Amino acid sequence: MSEIEQIYTKCLAQGSYFIESNGEAAVVDPLREPEPYLRRAAERGVKIKYIFETHFHADFVSGHLDLAQKTGATIVYGPTADTNFEKHTAKDGEIFKVGDLQLKALHTPGHTPESTTFLLRNEKGEDHAIFTGDTLFIGDVGRPDLAQKATNLTEQDLAGMLYESLRSKIMPLSDSVIVYPAHGAGSACGKNMSAETWDTLGNQKRTNYALRADMTKEEFIKEVTDGLSAPPQYFADNVRMNQEGYESLDSVMDSGLTAIAPADFKQYIDKPEVLILDVRDKNAFVKGFIPNSIFIGLDGSFAPWVGAVVTDIHQPIVLVTPPGREEEAVRRLARVGYDNTLGFLEGGYEAWKKADLPIKQIETKQMKDFVLKEITEVPSVVDVRKPNEYDATHYSRSTNVPLDEFPNKVFSKLDKTQQHHVHCKSGYRSTIASSLLVKEGFEHIVNVIGSVDLIKNSGCPVSGSCPSLAAHS
Repeated sequence: MSEIEQIYTKCLAQGSYFIESNGEAAVVDPLREPEPYLRRAAERGVKIKYIFETHFHADFVSGHLDLAQKTGATIVYGPTADTNFEKHTAKDGEIFKVGDLQLKALHTPGHTPESTTFLLRNEKGEDHAIFTGDTLFIGDVGRPDLAQKATNLTEQDLAGMLYESLRSKIMPLSDSVIVYPAHGAGSACGKNMSAETWDTLGNQKRTNYALRADMTKEEFIKEVTDGLSAPPQYFADNVRMNQEGYESLDSVMDSGLTAIAPADFKQYIDKPEVLILDVRDKNAFVKGFIPNSIFIGLDGSFAPWVGAVVTDIHQPIVLVTPPGREEEAVRRLARVGYDNTLGFLEGGYEAWKKADLPIKQIETKQMKDFVLKEITEVPSVVDVRKPNEYDATHYSRSTNVPLDEFPNKVFSKLDKTQQHHVHCKSGYRSTIASSLLVKEGFEHIVNVIGSVDLIKNSGCPVSGSCPSLAAHS
C-alpha cells in the first residue's frame, strides 16, 4: 500500500509531505519539529529512508537535520546545493526508490539555483505527482529575487531560468499529475498564491498566469518580477541556518520551557537586551501587560510577524503565554529560527497581577464605535496595513506605515507628544504596532480594533459624501 499525506501548517502557509510504500517512507520539506514524522512512521511501522529538500527554504527552518539524526535517513538536495552537513546531492534525473515507488529529481532552478522538483511515479511506473517546492505554486510561481544576494545572478536572470525550468521539466508532464507545492496563500514566497494547497497540473496549465502556453520569456520575466515587495528581513537568516546547520530543537525546547517566577521575571523590564514577548489574545493584552513587553499573538500569523518585527534572530526572548501554550510558543518561534528563548512567566499574566507587579494598558476603541467625526478631529491616524490594502481604501488623513516596515521607519516619522490612532483590518496588526510604539516611549496611543469594512458597511460610502475615506481604483 502507498500513501501521500500533506502536512499543512497554516501559520507558515507551508506544506510538507509524508510518503510511504511497502515499509519505507520519505519526507519532503519537513517542519522544524521531527515529531509529526516520527509519530507517523511508528504508527504505520515504516522506516524513513529519505528526506527530500526542494531548496534552501527562506521562510522557515527545515527539520532535516534533527529528523536525519533521529532516523538515519539520507538528506537529499538537488544539483548545486552546497551545505555544511552530510547530504546526498542528486543528479538531474536521478531516481530514488521508496518501497514500490520512485522519485525522480528534476533540477528546476529559478526560485533558487538549487531548486529541484521531485516527480513521484506510482507502483506501475506512471507519473503521479510532483513536489514542486517554491518552483510552482497553485496559481503562482516562486519569486526569483530571494537568492540573488548569494549569487552573481539578478532576479531577471533567475526569472529566465524559472521560465525554462517550467517549460522544459514541468509543463511537458501529463495533465493528470498532481501538483504538491511547499506553500499556499499567505506565504511571502510568492505574490498571488491560491488558497488551495494542491491541484492537477492540467488545471494549472489552464489557470496559472505563469504557465500560459503563448507566453514569451520576456513577458514571463516582466510579470514574475513586477510588484515584488522587499522580502522579510529574517529570510536570509533562515537560508543560512538551513544551509549551515542549527542547534537541535530538543536543546532549544529545554531552554525555552524554563519557568520563571514573577519576582525573577521582573528583572527583564529593565533589560533592553532581552525581549518580553506577550503572545496572549490581543483583547487581553491591551487590558493589561508587563511594561516594555510587545504583543504578537499566537492566534494569528505568529511566526511570520515575529520574523518581520523582531529584527535580531539571536534576540534573547522571555515569554508571557496563555496557560498551557508555553511549548507551542517556543516551538513556533524555533520554526523561523528564533532559538534563544530563555523561559516563560510561571503562572502567566494572572500570576503577575496577583504579585501586584507593575502593569500598563493601551487605550483601545472598537472600530464600530469609532465614529467618523472622531477621524476628522484626531491629529494622527496610522494605518499599518499593506500598501495594496491601503491603496484600495483608507482614511484620507492617515499615514500608511506597513507593519513589516515598522521597526525601521515609524519611530522617526511620528511625534511622541501627539496622540496617534493605530488601525489595520481587524486589530491584530494594530495591536502589534501599538505595543511597539508604547515600548518605544509613545504614551498617547489609541489602538483601534475592528475592520475598516465596518465603517464602509455602516452607510458611509467609500467616496463622495464621506470625506474621511479615500478610495483608489
